[in-house]
Amino acid sequence: MKFVVKAWSNGKARGGVLQCPQQIETPALLLTTRKGLPVFIPPDHLLSLPSPDSNLLHFSPLHFLEGISLKAISNTGGLHSLLGLRDHILVAVPRDSIISIPDHDSTNRIGASFETPCGRMLIKPADYMEMISSMRPNLWITLADEVPAWASEKRNKASVERTLKWLDECINSNSTDGAVFGSVVGGSRVEQRRRCAQEVARRNVEGFWIGGFGLGESMEERNPLLRAVVVHKLLIMFIQSLHLKDSLPEEKPRLISGLGLPEVLQGVAAGVDIFDSTYIYHLTLGGFALTFPLEMIDTQITTYQPNSISGYDGIKINLKATMYMKDISPIVDDCKCYTCQNHTKAYINHLLNVHEMLAHVLLEIHNTHHFLGFFRSIREAIQEGKFEQFRQKFIGSRHEHLFSAALSDQLDISVQD
Repeated sequence: MKFVVKAWSNGKARGGVLQCPQQIETPALLLTTRKGLPVFIPPDHLLSLPSPDSNLLHFSPLHFLEGISLKAISNTGGLHSLLGLRDHILVAVPRDSIISIPDHDSTNRIGASFETPCGRMLIKPADYMEMISSMRPNLWITLADEVPAWASEKRNKASVERTLKWLDECINSNSTDGAVFGSVVGGSRVEQRRRCAQEVARRNVEGFWIGGFGLGESMEERNPLLRAVVVHKLLIMFIQSLHLKDSLPEEKPRLISGLGLPEVLQGVAAGVDIFDSTYIYHLTLGGFALTFPLEMIDTQITTYQPNSISGYDGIKINLKATMYMKDISPIVDDCKCYTCQNHTKAYINHLLNVHEMLAHVLLEIHNTHHFLGFFRSIREAIQEGKFEQFRQKFIGSRHEHLFSAALSDQLDISVQD
């Protein structure tokens, strides 16, 4: 694996090129999968996504604890051969924020505990490395003891010590050619995260994975305002206060899991290079479609009006809404994805309301295509040295839409009264 930083913007935001073996421009999106394939997108439609941007695939080795054996995977030549995805870059991360969730209460010094489709499992470093050796991913993340933000100082310290110990065990028993990304943990404790980052940077790793996000909390369970305040503060504590530029070498890539919008922009601003896409999965499952402008925010005009009926908040619309029952236009007029080129909002609304799985297939195709386009716009802004302006315009535009939606709803209530 090779990684080169090509451009900087506003100090820490950076654009680069990752070669492993294909060439991927960063900041890049890591597509979430279940057992190596996207949750809803069928394999024959993977080719319809922008390439090579869509060639980074995340998978959790824990997904394979049920079904086909590790020996069978190894005998077929690894996951690339098993899945028929020889041109894609497979990235192994122990958890996936969806069905393989870290269980910090049951984790001990022997191994990390996860809630999996097979029930609660204790994964030891030796067990994990057996999975990695059989699956042969291009990149893999070392086993980590992840803890949520509310964990105590004592628990955070233990998580760092265990993660570093397991890191050494994973490196010592590694027999693959895949690039190793060391895990950086420490919960919400800045000093513990800084200590972990500095220790991991001393090891023989090709990159870094920043853990601690997406540990099972759903978007529906959070108050939107509380989420906006808390997540941004956590990001500042987790990333910016970590002093990535000082703790982690600039020449090595950084990957993070569990961020949505607009938190991704905070991660880019802090110098993170690769982001997972569980955000797309949750949007798709909820019947939402991304519709925000992809270019510089001030040059784009959207046809969507912000209100609670359409579900439009400056980023997405709710296609379950009755207002789309007779809307024969595509989700986004100029979108080149398979969904927008062939289907209408009315059709997807119908599929959602009769609980057809095809609705999620079409939505994931569009949302993935749109989110990949968003990352392309981020890279262009970095190359032009205008990332901070891009970020501020995106966040400012969203705030304006949220305010307009609240005002519109209030006026509707006043008229009814």
